[in-house]
Amino acid sequence: MTDDCYEASFFRITDIDSLAKLRGSKYLQAKLGDTYIQVKNDLEKGLSVLFSGTGCQVNGLKAFLGREYDNLFCIDVICHGTPSPALWRKYVRHMEDKNESKLIHVNFRCKDSSWNDFGMKEIDEHSNEVYISKDIDPYMQMFLRDYCLRPSCYKCIAKDKKCSDISIADFWGIESVAPEMCDGKGTSLILVRTKKGKKAFEQINDKIVMKTVSYEDAVKGNPAEYRSAKRPEQRDTFFIDMKMMDFSELKQKYVVKIQVPLKRRIKNAIKKIALQTPFRRLLGGVKCSGNYGLLFVWQTKGAG
Repeated sequence: MTDDCYEASFFRITDIDSLAKLRGSKYLQAKLGDTYIQVKNDLEKGLSVLFSGTGCQVNGLKAFLGREYDNLFCIDVICHGTPSPALWRKYVRHMEDKNESKLIHVNFRCKDSSWNDFGMKEIDEHSNEVYISKDIDPYMQMFLRDYCLRPSCYKCIAKDKKCSDISIADFWGIESVAPEMCDGKGTSLILVRTKKGKKAFEQINDKIVMKTVSYEDAVKGNPAEYRSAKRPEQRDTFFIDMKMMDFSELKQKYVVKIQVPLKRRIKNAIKKIALQTPFRRLLGGVKCSGNYGLLFVWQTKGAG
């Protein structure tokens, strides 16, 4: 993210201490600038380059280069779609006006609550922190409902042709595929796509906790790996309104508060308890999905 939090952009780093600038999801389209030119210059100098981005950005780099380089390694993230930078700027200005302070940091995927129930954490110039669940934050809802994506995201050719060496993502559905790997803190999915990717992964797989699963099991909970987002009927109207309305008006028209059924809220609460490590040991590794039948037994005072 840029220092003013208004944009995301590609950034070249050459030391480990700078890695923090690249960490974390950014749910908006990032500016490429002259990144492809920088990559080519570095490759021609014999430097080893790791390029990471969405599938279409990796494909774009390979098309720009026009040939393979042994010293280039590419990683993509399984992508739901890239939201409009204009909408993000509109949102940031709205939040700054609302809170009467400048935004200096944003975490799109704050997982302080849990891996599944992530939200937006924002920090202003006075060090005030605000956490907004993804189910409530209007920007996240516009993104998750696919209103604000690029036209190409609804017919993404990178779903069929991936030029990366490795793809990474959240392992959604891990609780039913490999429950022993599910601790509620988040499990990563790694898809090895090329011989170069396989060789690189084999160099580090003894340093991580891992389990091999089939491709079908790996992606069945993450359809964004193989399927484009569905274009909403209101998509064109949304962009017209985005130019004409302020963010409050846009939110009122397109974001309706989600009403989660009581049964689902109870199930989610039980699931959170079951995912906690001490409780999982008590239950003997109970699976984290399906129906829950938990029996709590206690003894009241004087009951003998």
